[in-house]
Amino acid sequence: MTAEEAIECIENLRNGKTALVRIQQNDFLQFRQELIKQPDFKHFRGIAKHGGHAEYEYMKTPRS
Repeated sequence: MTAEEAIECIENLRNGKTALVRIQQNDFLQFRQELIKQPDFKHFRGIAKHGGHAEYEYMKTPRS
């Protein structure tokens, strides 16, 4: 995954184009690097799954 692809996934979540994004284990670090740069970082929720992948969703209210 490139930085541009990660940003596209983040934008799709933010805009509601997709409800859930599944990130594979080998793409996680690149995706997270771009995600933590976002001003609304606390609105994204990541859920670790078996097999090393993670699923991210965008929440209307930020997590604490």
